Amino acid sequence: MQNTLKRTTLIVRDIGRSTEFYRSVLGLTVWYDDEIVLGGVGLAAGKRGDHTRLVIMKAQDPVIGMIGLLQFTEPPLPAPAADRTRLGIGDVVFVMQTDDVRAVHRRLVEWGARIHAEPHDFTVRGADGVEVSMSTLSFWDPDGYFFEINERRPV
Repeated sequence: MQNTLKRTTLIVRDIGRSTEFYRSVLGLTVWYDDEIVLGGVGLAAGKRGDHTRLVIMKAQDPVIGMIGLLQFTEPPLPAPAADRTRLGIGDVVFVMQTDDVRAVHRRLVEWGARIHAEPHDFTVRGADGVEVSMSTLSFWDPDGYFFEINERRPV
């Protein structure tokens, strides 16, 4: 059996704002953009006949690493009561790799994103046992999803 995890879909408040965030801050491109009327079976949200818009953003790989952005447009879903500040069971941590963590940080600051941890450097032993130098930062996206961005360099 062969399995490939291709994408994760995030339910968002404002698909235009989220699309622009993923495009301008993280450098993803739009791969798919369409309106979908729910059939009421497969998705554990909404109901039959609800209108949504799905935008799928992709990174450089042609198959994996995509993020779907899904907004319920008619009727809209209620926004969360407050921004999250901590993670718990059931939450997700997205991990991305970049070649310039400080450039991502600058774009996050320009965007006004909620940054959890400023860029910092450390050394770690990779899964292959080889030491690598890392720079990392973490932040919340516009809808409260948590991201860690890493830059790997040889020691």
